[in-house]
Amino acid sequence: MTLIKGFSHEFESPVPASKMFKAGIVDAHNLVPKLIPAVVTGTILQGDGGVGSVKRTDFSDAIPFNYVTDRIDVQDEKKFIYKYTMVEGGLLGKKYEAADYEVRFEPKGNGDEGCVCRMSARYHVYNDHAFTDDDIKVGKNGLMGMYKAVEAYSLANPEAYA
Repeated sequence: MTLIKGFSHEFESPVPASKMFKAGIVDAHNLVPKLIPAVVTGTILQGDGGVGSVKRTDFSDAIPFNYVTDRIDVQDEKKFIYKYTMVEGGLLGKKYEAADYEVRFEPKGNGDEGCVCRMSARYHVYNDHAFTDDDIKVGKNGLMGMYKAVEAYSLANPEAYA
């Protein structure tokens, strides 16, 4: 029997949900390697970028594994919801047998007042003791760092992803 561990986290952003979604989800395979090249060395998208597409993200030595490959399960560009499942790489097969993620950008006010980013991850772990809080912290901090880089880029480039 496997156990489920994970995290939920949220933060507020002054960037509208539509911009965060376009930059941080829809075009992330192009933008993120440019924003944080010391961490993400490249991303390869197989498919049209929608549901069923697969993204492989390669990492530098700053991350304790070389890559992850994710399958897009939900990409709702009207509700700003993105769900995906890790299908290869990372700690998959070593410390857990499955991992799935969800990201939601919820507009604040009339939609131009920023958003609340809610993200969560579930890891189906083999052994509760082998999958540590530090493993969870790597995943959580990695996602937070990526979205904060997208936020900073969006604030510095207000015309981008409008």
